[in-house]
Amino acid sequence: MPRNLIDITDLSVEEINQLIATAEDIIANPVKYQDACAHKQLATLFFEPSTRTRLSFESAMLALGGSTLGFSEASSSSTAKGETVGDTIHTVSCYADIIAMRHPKEGAPYAASQFSEVPIINAGDGGHNHPTQTLTDLLTIRSLKGKLSGFTIGLCGDLKYGRTVHSLVKALSRYEGVRFIFISPEELQIPRHIITEVLEPSHQDYREVRSLEEVIGELDVLYMTRIQQERFFNEEEYLRLKGCYQLDEAMLRLAPADMPVLHPLPRIDEISTDVDNDPRAAYFDQVHNGVYIRMAIILALLGIPDPLTGKTVLDH
Repeated sequence: MPRNLIDITDLSVEEINQLIATAEDIIANPVKYQDACAHKQLATLFFEPSTRTRLSFESAMLALGGSTLGFSEASSSSTAKGETVGDTIHTVSCYADIIAMRHPKEGAPYAASQFSEVPIINAGDGGHNHPTQTLTDLLTIRSLKGKLSGFTIGLCGDLKYGRTVHSLVKALSRYEGVRFIFISPEELQIPRHIITEVLEPSHQDYREVRSLEEVIGELDVLYMTRIQQERFFNEEEYLRLKGCYQLDEAMLRLAPADMPVLHPLPRIDEISTDVDNDPRAAYFDQVHNGVYIRMAIILALLGIPDPLTGKTVLDH
């Protein structure tokens, strides 16, 4: 059976660190990897719209010397005719060597992995998981802070439906001394199962607050998220909560001088464009890093060894 990446917990901490180290080597030595996936094909099956993640995967595969195929919305696939996701995956795994899949339903990539002959990468499933964004976030944090332990991170916005938040908390909770401050309206607070199944068993220090201004001075890292209209069943509730947090240069004056601001993007109005020129704005650094970490993931799941050392990124 191929190895898949469905949930960030599919990887050990050692494997996460190894993937980050490989991405850092790719950044330093891109030519070394330019033909690593020659004659390999990546299929990007996006049943939900995406800009950064889909193009990032395609850019990653092309940078490795491979090629891509796929679709960018469900209406472009035979699922629009009633084909099951299982049949779609089984079919595409006959064409491609590896599949990156996004789907609006939680658990769909795991279900797809039961039908695939090739590795499946979860590129986001509903409000559940987004492991490759988490690896991107971890690479960005380590590049800016020099570590993945012993700091305070504030996660702000839609913490209920935010799959990037859920995956990041699962990952960082396995590093020592990470303190979490969850900043959200009561309606969008972090799900209880994240508290009871992830934070409490690992004895992590956390607290929940409503005001960003109240805690921004305590943070080593700030992770902003948008209020996700597509996850709401009630338009009136979305409009009421939209814009409840807005980070601008005035508020950033309250923050530490070395506190990076991360955001998985797209943003709506939660980060003002006047923040973009602040040296702490790191969200476009995340976009760059997303390509390199996805290159490392593709190499790892395909079992392609380092061009010079002959070692694979993950054990198979």
